[in-house]
Amino acid sequence: MRGSSFGKLLTISTFGESHGEALGVVIDGMPAGIDISFEDLNIELDRRRPGRLKVSTSRNENDSPTILSGIFENKTLGTPIAVIVKNSNQKSSDYDQLKSEYRAGHADKTTELKYGHRDHRGGGRASGRETLSRVIGGYFASLILPNVIFSSGISKLGPINCNKKNFNSTSSLGLLDESFDTKVEELLLSYKEKGESCGGEVLVKIQNPPKGLGEPVFDKLKADLGKSLLSIGSCMGVSFGRGQDFAHLLGSDISKDSKNFGGIEGGISNGGDIFIQLVFKAPSTVGDKAKEGRHDPCILPRVLPVIESMCKLTIADHFLRQNAYQIKKPD
Repeated sequence: MRGSSFGKLLTISTFGESHGEALGVVIDGMPAGIDISFEDLNIELDRRRPGRLKVSTSRNENDSPTILSGIFENKTLGTPIAVIVKNSNQKSSDYDQLKSEYRAGHADKTTELKYGHRDHRGGGRASGRETLSRVIGGYFASLILPNVIFSSGISKLGPINCNKKNFNSTSSLGLLDESFDTKVEELLLSYKEKGESCGGEVLVKIQNPPKGLGEPVFDKLKADLGKSLLSIGSCMGVSFGRGQDFAHLLGSDISKDSKNFGGIEGGISNGGDIFIQLVFKAPSTVGDKAKEGRHDPCILPRVLPVIESMCKLTIADHFLRQNAYQIKKPD
């Protein structure tokens, strides 16, 4: 299937379906000789793993990765890295009725319109489960950028707005204000019982990004970050720096400080921290369908590592591309 690969010098190609045998990713372009940690990879996957939070889907997967190639003695070889995660807790019978029904807002109907045939079990390739492959890719991308810090947090979930915007929050749900944990948990549990769902907003901060990343025309850094983030299911909006405030600010206001642009000017990183705001819609499966299947009433608590991974992949790819400009002459 075309459209399952991302990146130019650092490339990931994801594969597998939600209810298939396994999902996985092939990472190509990874430099050789970089130390890896299975423990750190598992930590990242656990942040996204279904069944970890009682407010999320009841599908419970261990999401234990198996590395098939590209690693020897815990170091990258410079060859393609292939990683799979086997599915173990599918309940495909929950989706039997979807053989002939289409859920509004999902890719059920559009996938069949496009290919003429689809895997209706859990959404197939369009399932949020595909994102575990992105998290694996993001872990490896982060090894290329050891001094860059990627953080994200929920600023708004349904009707609840966080008062603080603390990227060091201790919230178990990924909120930027941990004091709202109990209130949000009660809200999501009530939605889960009723078969209701909600969306929200996420803030992203990228600290210490390299300078000079991005191209001035079609491959602007903000354009590639935007594409990577909008490729995440349910992500409906991306803005940078002052975001939607730009629509109301005068040029004399925004030109006073380059920080208004969130670390990217003219499509190229200036070395300052990059700030991104994201909008996510509510999951489309609601009512009896949500009760009969196993669905998240809100994807935000589990989507944060996916968001960070797509940012890692984009920044790492542009970092390798930027380094390619600076060719060293042979001795």
